[in-house]
Amino acid sequence: MAAPGTAHDASLREQLASIIEALPDDGLSLGRLLETFGDEGLLLLTLLLTVVFLIPVSIPGVSTVFGAAILLIGVSRLLGRSLWLPARLRDRPLPAAKLRPALGAGLKWVTRLERISRPHRLPALADGPGAALANNLAFILAAVLLMAPFGFVPFSNTLPALALMAYAIGFIQRDGVAVLIGHAATLLTIVYFAILIGGGGAALRELFGRFGG
Repeated sequence: MAAPGTAHDASLREQLASIIEALPDDGLSLGRLLETFGDEGLLLLTLLLTVVFLIPVSIPGVSTVFGAAILLIGVSRLLGRSLWLPARLRDRPLPAAKLRPALGAGLKWVTRLERISRPHRLPALADGPGAALANNLAFILAAVLLMAPFGFVPFSNTLPALALMAYAIGFIQRDGVAVLIGHAATLLTIVYFAILIGGGGAALRELFGRFGG
């Protein structure tokens, strides 16, 4: 697989499409992806790991593995250190044959966000003084929300994945508006999960009340 960033004029979508096309049919793992992207390409790797959650296709185990990897990317950014992955996560085999079409289908979302993003727009909101800490913490929160056990509920993975994609594009292009879109999607995810939890609790109380009565 060719390392990202070799074609400087290529769009983010074109770079990701090239990497997806080069994915091996077997032997794919997070460790191999990390070797391809390197520390300087972690945000591009985040884009790759999130697009699979933006289409109605379920690939067992991917949410936990990819969510954990994105979480650790956020932690590495927060601490200013190289990304560390535990061996169990780094070496876990991934279903490349199923991932390639899912990743390719999800690239349309990268295109949509790229169209509304502008480099160096309100850059202080992307990495200005104080903003970097808040943004990295929000990035980590979105990764935690992506790992929440609501995968069977519509949009439960889509909303935090959109937030993470907006953050990644905002950080790469220093686009404060894209970062704000990420914050909005994270807030919407929290509200959505609160409604799910509240609705589930009300349903359980109603059920117990009927049986108790």
